[in-house]
Amino acid sequence: MKAVRFEKYGDIDELRVEQIAKPQAGPGQVVVAVKAAGLNPGEAAIRAGLLHDAFPASFPSGQGTDFAGIVDEVGDGVDGWSRDDEVVGWATRSSHAEFVVVPADQLVRKPSNIAWEVAGSISVTGPTAFAALRAVQATEGDTLVVSAAAGGVGVLVSQLAVLGGLTVIGTASEQNHDFLRSLGVIPVEYGEGVVGRIRDVATTGVDAFIDCYGHGNVEYGLELGVAPHRINTITDFDAVERHGVKAEGSAQATTQAVLTELLGLIAEAKITVPIDGVFPLDEVRDAYRDLEDGHARGKYVLGLDVVAYPGENEGERAGTDEGSEQAT
Repeated sequence: MKAVRFEKYGDIDELRVEQIAKPQAGPGQVVVAVKAAGLNPGEAAIRAGLLHDAFPASFPSGQGTDFAGIVDEVGDGVDGWSRDDEVVGWATRSSHAEFVVVPADQLVRKPSNIAWEVAGSISVTGPTAFAALRAVQATEGDTLVVSAAAGGVGVLVSQLAVLGGLTVIGTASEQNHDFLRSLGVIPVEYGEGVVGRIRDVATTGVDAFIDCYGHGNVEYGLELGVAPHRINTITDFDAVERHGVKAEGSAQATTQAVLTELLGLIAEAKITVPIDGVFPLDEVRDAYRDLEDGHARGKYVLGLDVVAYPGENEGERAGTDEGSEQAT
């Protein structure tokens, strides 16, 4: 099968698409033919060696966590899954490939009306958003600020918070403001002076802050008067030591129950997952170049047997097949 690999830490050019042995299902395992697999900034950081202390790579290393696909083989002792079942799951540095093998309890059933590229893109961002919102103890009536609110995690945090009855202020570039308004989010331009702009719209103050971008956003939350235990960052881990804020993410919420709940919300069109671009597996370098540019609206996805379409927010997918033409 084809799979994305890298032989050493480095930049995007270290990524290769190689022929390797197709995995086989051992006891308790399932092999899935991958239809779509999402890209995440953390994977780029691992490839670059920036997370070696926490997540060391052994070489040659595979890549990828998110995926959705069709069950190809079921190992001994597995109940509940059969060949040709449509599933969503999570892997350990191996989903950017034509086939992936995972424990049976790392799969959930894919709702039939969710587009493959959407289903294959949420196993990291969805639980991360769920955990971050839970960490800041957000309750109905609170005002929550989300940095990078149009990004892969931020857009899900924002929508879950709106569903929960919170007032959500999202920082983003001007080009994403109308999109955020369509989700019920109050948009604010990021960059110099952002604290003042947030204060202008947060007429009753700010209760909680979720940082999806880093670059000083934790300090912005503190400047706004948010208590450290109600600030969560998914990227600025140094700020956790400096200020005592939280850093809860996918590790605290990646379960079958959480993923099933999120897929249900997408299937019912209660939340949307914008897809900024779908790339063939062979174009994984181009996909990561777009991801690492830092201006995604939602997710980039590797599509295997999924019709590709351009990024730049043209032809975005919203979530369900029925709603896939109307992401904004």
